[in-house]
Amino acid sequence: MKRIKRFNVYQTSKVSAVILFFVAIIFMIPFGLMSTMLGGDAFPGFPFGGLFLVFVPFIYGIIGFIMTAVSCLIYNLVAKWTGGIELEFEVMDEN
Repeated sequence: MKRIKRFNVYQTSKVSAVILFFVAIIFMIPFGLMSTMLGGDAFPGFPFGGLFLVFVPFIYGIIGFIMTAVSCLIYNLVAKWTGGIELEFEVMDEN
């Protein structure tokens, strides 16, 4: 049995931000294409319209970084009291 004692806040937040950036890109590309094919502006209420599709991945990454940092700080505090999350690993043969 292994236990996660604490998370490195910066490293974990950085990885989370990059993952969320790419997830947002994956969702924004089809959304933008469908919006264009239907003849509408992707976000008509926003001043930049279709350019908003370009900014969404960056916004997701920034917000993801901040929220992950807050979550890690809270986890590190709670783990001191509760002992942290326990993980069980199985050793497999390399064959």
